Amino acid sequence: MNAATDLPSNVPTDAPTPRFRPRPWQHLETPYDVELWIAEHNQSMQENMRLTETGCGICFCLNEGGQIFLQTGTDGAVILELTAEAQWVAPLISAAARVEAPQSSLWILPDDTLIQLVLGLSSLIATSMLVVGHQFGSRRSKTPVKRRY
Repeated sequence: MNAATDLPSNVPTDAPTPRFRPRPWQHLETPYDVELWIAEHNQSMQENMRLTETGCGICFCLNEGGQIFLQTGTDGAVILELTAEAQWVAPLISAAARVEAPQSSLWILPDDTLIQLVLGLSSLIATSMLVVGHQFGSRRSKTPVKRRY
């Protein structure tokens, strides 16, 4: 974090002020904690994002470096995109979701993996932040993912 701006260190200080700011992460210890977190963030997204906006989701900044962008689709799929610096966490995601790592940085997981995934990542997260305009999987062609809410 950049102490002067309270932004992640990879955000230039001359960049425009972002619409959403990072929030310190509170470690989640039980599936119930994760369910409450999901409900809180769904409500926050509904209140703060326009229906016409795309690329909406959550960005997790990891304690040891890198970011994970998370989005859910109307079909319940969990879409993750890892930055290059966050590839170190891929084995944990594979274990939590019981899937093989994809060839790209984009993961598409079944809906029943979200709680276990967030629970498994919880101790590794420094901050979380709502995001809009993130181009999930922009390096590959895919159909747009619709938001669940």
